[in-house]
Amino acid sequence: MKKQIPYYEIDPKGFQQMIAMEQYTSSTGIDPKLRELIKIRASQLNGCAYCLHMHTKDARKLGETNKRIDCLAAWREGTFYSEAERAVLELTEHVTLIADKRVPTKLYDQMRIHFSDEQYIAIVYIINQINSWNRLSIAMGMVATDE
Repeated sequence: MKKQIPYYEIDPKGFQQMIAMEQYTSSTGIDPKLRELIKIRASQLNGCAYCLHMHTKDARKLGETNKRIDCLAAWREGTFYSEAERAVLELTEHVTLIADKRVPTKLYDQMRIHFSDEQYIAIVYIINQINSWNRLSIAMGMVATDE
């Protein structure tokens, strides 16, 4: 496969649809740091270096700590994630790996402790959006650079 297919130039209409969804998910009121944690965790699971590079930088710009970013792959062992964040990270794993994990009722109930139905939907949209970006980036041969 040819590396770095400029899909955003070849199909700008499709790319604009992705951008529109990104703008929508950014407008939902979900904390920007939490959005970045979702994007990093899904990108870790999907093995998308391009998105990992982008979203770890974005998280740091928002004030996220290196410790929380560095330990995100092993979040269950970290005491520095809130209960709400832990529920979101677990949901991120279940939705990203949905064919194998599904979303159990217990996890939905855990999310409901911390989030409204509208927030839950917004979080699922964010998870789906980063999974779409990961799949596009990997399929188009995008690579992380030194930038």
